Amino acid sequence: MSLVALLSNPLSTGNKDLLPKVRDYVASHGNIFHVELHDVGEIPAALQMIARAKPAVLVINGGDGTVQATLTELYYGRPFGDNPPPVAVLPNGKTNLIANDLGANGDPFKAMDRILDIARGDVDRHVVTRPLIALSDGRRNKPVLGMFLGAAGLLNALMFCRNKIYPLGLPNAVSHVLATIAVLFGMVIGGQSRLSPFRAEPMRITVRGAGAIEGRFFVLLVTTLERLLLGVRSSASPGAGALSMTCIEPRRRSIWRAAIALLTGRFNELSAPGVHLRRGDEIRIEGRQPAVLMDGEIFQAAPGRPILLTPTAPQSFLSLAM
Repeated sequence: MSLVALLSNPLSTGNKDLLPKVRDYVASHGNIFHVELHDVGEIPAALQMIARAKPAVLVINGGDGTVQATLTELYYGRPFGDNPPPVAVLPNGKTNLIANDLGANGDPFKAMDRILDIARGDVDRHVVTRPLIALSDGRRNKPVLGMFLGAAGLLNALMFCRNKIYPLGLPNAVSHVLATIAVLFGMVIGGQSRLSPFRAEPMRITVRGAGAIEGRFFVLLVTTLERLLLGVRSSASPGAGALSMTCIEPRRRSIWRAAIALLTGRFNELSAPGVHLRRGDEIRIEGRQPAVLMDGEIFQAAPGRPILLTPTAPQSFLSLAM
């Protein structure tokens, strides 16, 4: 059986109760090389250590910030040279978007069982590729990498969940229900009311080759994932490009048409005023000082600068789908 490397961040919320069980799991499986971090700043050194062990799969056990930092270091630091192992992500966060897209959902130990089972055979048969989003905000020397970002009213709603719902310590399922109620409230009153958790500052969004749209937006999301929450797939929007964008204006009719299309599984076929589905290889977000939430981390453009999104070359991931 091939070696599987497991990178754990004990500071991630999901690991506060889970990590002792992870250690027991590792102790009962001799082919797992487990590295625990004390801080995300140790990720470069940890990956250098893991690279020397030459694992067949690299598993990330941490929250969205840990996944983002690891993917960024893998891309820029190149600790594995030209032959990085495929990456698997345990479902151990709040939303688990990346893990779910790769077929890992529910119990993280069942996901580990599946990873070990794959490692017994031909790993290449289970490898899929996804580009990453490279985000430039005018503040850093090199772009930050991720796979999902929300902005406009969606950013405000996500921050409402982070600041008001998640601190309650409720199970993820309950937290998601409360978040859904907040979303429904925003849908009922629209995204322009001052009472709406979705009210956002005006911005201009330009998809190269597909034009620009301006105004306040109820939802703006950009992703390279194929599957999002509730089984929803990222938009099969018109145009070529690795970045999939969904933008919904704060008009009640537009919001409700989008919601009905989501519930009936026809969102990718939706053509309605105020709903913009696009694909492209460059997306520019401009405003007074635009901000986005990417894989759990907030990024705000430098004054007078846009947020620029471009795709990276495809990266290898391990799909746990049966």
